[in-house]
Amino acid sequence: MSWEDLLDEGSERVLPWYGYRRIHDAERTWTISGVQPPEHGWYKFEVTGGRNAHLKARHTMEIDPDWAGNQPKLSGYLVGDRIIPDNARVDLDPTKLIQQTTPVRCLELGMDRFARATVIRSLDGNLVYFSQEFPLGPEDLVRRAYQDKKNDLTGISGVTPALDLAFRFASQQRTLAEERRRELERLREEELKRQAEHERLERAMRDAGTAVGRRALAKRDFETAAREALRISGAELLDVRDSYHKGEKVVQYLFRHRRLECIVDANTLRIIDAGVCLSDHDGTKGDTFFTLESLPGVIGEAMDGDKLVVWRHVGDDEEDW
Repeated sequence: MSWEDLLDEGSERVLPWYGYRRIHDAERTWTISGVQPPEHGWYKFEVTGGRNAHLKARHTMEIDPDWAGNQPKLSGYLVGDRIIPDNARVDLDPTKLIQQTTPVRCLELGMDRFARATVIRSLDGNLVYFSQEFPLGPEDLVRRAYQDKKNDLTGISGVTPALDLAFRFASQQRTLAEERRRELERLREEELKRQAEHERLERAMRDAGTAVGRRALAKRDFETAAREALRISGAELLDVRDSYHKGEKVVQYLFRHRRLECIVDANTLRIIDAGVCLSDHDGTKGDTFFTLESLPGVIGEAMDGDKLVVWRHVGDDEEDW
């Protein structure tokens, strides 16, 4: 057997994938040949000595406990899809809170608020979720303070600086989301008034290929209108269901290999709750008046700038080839 034959010998490995054409273990990097996984997660690959990898199964797998090896570990508190490490140097300046958090790849779904976790710093520098850790003690009281919308954690003993920072960051994100929802509701009311003035034009343009036509179609067939709206920015509709509030729809979609969810006005396709944080964290509010057509593009910009904070996670479903 020659050395070329040894290089071609393959083996199967379960490895994390979070975009791009490269996957890593504790010591090596492989380039994915052929089809990529449908979304971020752990997948079975066939890897070779020649540094090539081929996807073996399109459904997500359990985390491989041997994958970590001697890669650096980091523990801390999860807030959304970001982690605040236990050794964080806390700066309470509200405009600098997000700078003290780091995105975590392949996060497990269903984690409780302020859950503790261990992440691994992969060979490419990204943090990858590895395991959930036991709480230190005050987490339940901190969750209750968050639910009660307390301003601080006064009176709760045992709160570490990292947990206090997690509480402040989560509270800030909730405040921004509430402000965004109120502003969107105000803008929606204005839009509904404007729509009354353009009914004649709307009746003349019932083509799903136009913005006005899609809104007319939404009144009769919301799912088709939503699919056409998402298609404009390269997103794929996964599911639609009624929201708890009359006149609103919950839309789940796939964008850049990530499953996301938002709440949409059933008549105007205006976004009521984007499911992510898109506001600037220096206190400056940008244009938060998004539609189902424009939302994925804005999320793409946040992804590119590593500023995306996801609040509405969608569960994993096995997908067929």
